[in-house]
Amino acid sequence: MLRGAVVRRLASSPVVIDWAPVVLVPPVLISDAAISMQGKPIGVVNVLCTFAGCLPLALRRHLSFPALAPLLVAGVVLILWQLHPTNTVVLMPMIALFQLALSGDRRRSLWMSLALVPCVFISVVPFANGFSHLLSIVVRNLALCLLAIAAGDVIRSRRESERRLVQATEHETMRRVGEERLRIAREIHDTVAHAMTAINVQAGVAAHLLERDPGHAHDALRNIKRASGDALTDLRSTLDVLRDPFQEAPLGPPAGLGDLGELAQGLRSAGVDVALDVETAADIPGPVQSAGYRIVQEALTNVARHAEAAHARVAVRRVPGAVTIEVVDDGGGADVNVNGNGAVAGNGLRGMRERAAALGGTLEAAPDQAGGWRVCARLPLDTGGGSDH
Repeated sequence: MLRGAVVRRLASSPVVIDWAPVVLVPPVLISDAAISMQGKPIGVVNVLCTFAGCLPLALRRHLSFPALAPLLVAGVVLILWQLHPTNTVVLMPMIALFQLALSGDRRRSLWMSLALVPCVFISVVPFANGFSHLLSIVVRNLALCLLAIAAGDVIRSRRESERRLVQATEHETMRRVGEERLRIAREIHDTVAHAMTAINVQAGVAAHLLERDPGHAHDALRNIKRASGDALTDLRSTLDVLRDPFQEAPLGPPAGLGDLGELAQGLRSAGVDVALDVETAADIPGPVQSAGYRIVQEALTNVARHAEAAHARVAVRRVPGAVTIEVVDDGGGADVNVNGNGAVAGNGLRGMRERAAALGGTLEAAPDQAGGWRVCARLPLDTGGGSDH
């Protein structure tokens, strides 16, 4: 294993990549020349000139084609002058052209292909024996060099496609992470905002009644304990997903429209009379159940926090293809912000709209004609396979 790691590290070293052809190609050329020269002696000068002619290969990753082409032509001419490697001398330009195409782009590959014709012709014309011989070696060497350019360009294109695919995958992963963070932020906001509002109201009631009516004050304190306990349980369920990367969902089932009774009871203990009129069915999809519950929770939290209402009414209706949710109170809503377009502004209401929009639904929040405030949402039953929000 250690030996394999060392070999891979050496193979990826820039020095090895640059100089490996300079060391490996000359022995191939010399062997080919020894066969073609039919036993004629090959001297030291011939060997040195062969290695010298291959030196431009060490610069193939650092020079452009216009700068490298003359050096390659000179190297090929020097080798052909000293030796007669009839079939393998084309290895030099093939290696260089493959690297240039691999590190370039499609446009440069096309320009190299066009400029290759005069370079090959200049390299072999002094050593051709007649026109037919010249034509055959030019065509053969030109085809092999074009093959090297095509191979380098194909590999480069494939690498670019894989890189784009990896980037697209990373982008999609980051988008999903952002959506999950937004979902968790919504859950935490809804849980904490509702619990803190209930606790604040109950604490005020307890402080007011502590001396005059200790029994009711103790009830308010017990409600504070229950609300804070429920909030902590919801927070643990949500945050455990962040702590455990293998956990795909909260520990308990998400709250749905069937849990609105407990939600209304908590608000009644805070002094707001909540009337529930829920017409639901068991076959409502989980995302619609969860989003509907959170919309009602946020709307009732705003009633307790801002509206100073004494009564609130929650109506849930099953209509063809959708579920409608209406929350109406009789408060003044003096603390609710309205932007320049007449729309209600705020993080809670923005979150409700985002929950409805995530399912392809709509949500409206505006003053009611009879006084107070009205929140109306329409959630389609066909969620398109969306996740639970």
